[in-house]
Amino acid sequence: MPAARDQATVYDAFRVTAARHAERPFLCVLDETARVYGISAGEISYGAFAAEVATLQNEYAKAGYGSGLRVGLLLENRPSFLRHWLALNGLGVSVVPINPDLKADELEYLVEHSELCAAVVLPKRRRDIQMAASANDRDVVVFGPEDSIKEHREPCGAPSPPNAATECALLYTSGTTGRPKGCVLDNTYFLNCGRWYLDVGGYVRVTEGQERMLTPLPLFHMNAMATSTVTMILSGGCLTVLDRFHPKTWWRSVKQSRATIVHSLGVMPPMLMGAPPSDLDRDHHVHFGFGPGVDGRLHADFETRFGFPLIEAWGMTETGGGVVIAAAFEPRHVGTACFGRIGAEGEARIVSDDGRDAAPDQPGELLVRRAGADPKHGFFRAYLKDSEATAEAWTGGWFHTGDVVKRDADGNFHFVDRKKNVIRRSGENIAAVEVESALLQHPGVAAVAVGAVADDLRGDEVFACVVARARDLDDAQRRVLATDIATHCLSRLAYYKAPGFIAFIDALPVTATQKIQRGVMKDLIAKLAVTPDAIDLRHLKKRSV
Repeated sequence: MPAARDQATVYDAFRVTAARHAERPFLCVLDETARVYGISAGEISYGAFAAEVATLQNEYAKAGYGSGLRVGLLLENRPSFLRHWLALNGLGVSVVPINPDLKADELEYLVEHSELCAAVVLPKRRRDIQMAASANDRDVVVFGPEDSIKEHREPCGAPSPPNAATECALLYTSGTTGRPKGCVLDNTYFLNCGRWYLDVGGYVRVTEGQERMLTPLPLFHMNAMATSTVTMILSGGCLTVLDRFHPKTWWRSVKQSRATIVHSLGVMPPMLMGAPPSDLDRDHHVHFGFGPGVDGRLHADFETRFGFPLIEAWGMTETGGGVVIAAAFEPRHVGTACFGRIGAEGEARIVSDDGRDAAPDQPGELLVRRAGADPKHGFFRAYLKDSEATAEAWTGGWFHTGDVVKRDADGNFHFVDRKKNVIRRSGENIAAVEVESALLQHPGVAAVAVGAVADDLRGDEVFACVVARARDLDDAQRRVLATDIATHCLSRLAYYKAPGFIAFIDALPVTATQKIQRGVMKDLIAKLAVTPDAIDLRHLKKRSV
């Protein structure tokens, strides 16, 4: 397999591959993506990209960047994201990818919590990051991806060569306690994601120097940043990163990129299946795709129509490549939410509510760990500044996933539900408490509880049950208020977190200590969702241009 597998850092792995295969393409920028971003289309070779990274790395070094610092990257899915990441990784600097959809409150939290010393930001968002830093009295230097590197003003310890244990990135993931948690991820985490991918086998075949991967997923998530990018680096493959998923031009992008592997999320197959048949449906070279969360009702038909297996899988930001479970071998039990068997590198338990190991086909929480001497190998290191949450997640020496699954008699895992109060909409994790906090700032809201409602297209949609301060509102007044509440939320949080539905109720179900009864809320939302009381606001949820 690829020579880069034995390297200690992501930059080392890239450098080795670039030295061996300088002429092979590393990145492919399609015409459509180039037009959106205003950049050049075409392929960039490993050798050419390595030269650009080396120049940038030298500039960072001269400006005093080194181990122990964190630099934010708000660069969308542009090649500049990878250029700055690799340059900084070679110096031992951790990067903090920033979701471009975040609004002021969210940016203020991220800048303060992550302790950024600098941020590389698109010109149109520079002021947003500067204001977020100012709100926290933080001295963050902000510059554009093509600007000269500005010296940071925080003290940096004596430079030390980065190694496998050096922090590579800080990725934020939503939990159930409101604010997103920062997952500290080292180089081992990132390299292990790629190594797992290369070793899966079955339908997941990766040939060195031959694969071309297409992904529309964001680089600020681990899937594209750790799994897709590092897999291509380790195997000398070519990566095509779209600005986003465009259903109308997807198959054209697949053909133009000459993709052999594609990545998707559950929201994509319904859109593609809803389009009329086309000659492009099978005019491609794809031999497999990863599509976690695919609707079971569409899975088999999707594979028949488009001509390649869509691999169901399970993973989390916290687990990385330490434990990933994928249905890469037959029988895959297509259409049953089956995500395969655990490999020899991992161990798993399914625990029922009474703490006992669940019987076959009995649902319970999935607990995982790495097999061998180090149960945390390849996992996240910790939640930044939250040792209590980290310890809780690893209670009893097992990582508690919060996902409810069941295992059949043959050892296959099947997804059932989420134990955590997290809404997963189109691949984005949304903490109900965070949305509730934003809604409670509206003057017309006396109390609110937020939960998930099933959505055929996006998996989950955000549903808010609101107790209004004004009583005896008629239908027209409720609709006006609902629209105003949603608009208020859209001005404070990323568009996907705003409620897609609002229903007004007289009182929230709470415990004796005034905590929301989430189980009761789940049932209430399911009932309200099929009544005229559920005011549909999904048309307001639009990504900012």
